[in-house]
Amino acid sequence: MKHNQKGFTLAESLIVLSIFMILSTVTVFSLKPQHTMLEDEAFLTQLQSDLYYAQNYAIAHQHEVLVIFTPSQYKYKMIERTELPPFFQRNYSKSYHLTEGSLPLTIKFLPNGNVSSFGSLYIRTESKTYRLTFLIGRGRFYVAEQ
Repeated sequence: MKHNQKGFTLAESLIVLSIFMILSTVTVFSLKPQHTMLEDEAFLTQLQSDLYYAQNYAIAHQHEVLVIFTPSQYKYKMIERTELPPFFQRNYSKSYHLTEGSLPLTIKFLPNGNVSSFGSLYIRTESKTYRLTFLIGRGRFYVAEQ
């Protein structure tokens, strides 16, 4: 009488499962830095878009616009006049820390779109530091990794 054995032994199943778990673990740890990098890019892109919005708002409405960063509350807001409520406000992740550089944590866009003063702010993450720099004239700015 012949026995037809179809299937895998316990040892074979455990070996395959072990290999799968090792590959899964390696993949998860290699993707973590990618996630952090993408999160940083998303935050910086959003911040730049919001600053362009403030600049365009100042030009379109012919009013000064203040962008006020409040790092203790992890938010920034845009106001036209100090007696009016903000027309825009955004909260950001607690993993980002904004600090003064040669500029205070308030940016003023003039009615022509220029900034009232030039200089830099710093954005720190867990692993990197970025510098947000406003240039003289035209209200141009850029973000660079330190």
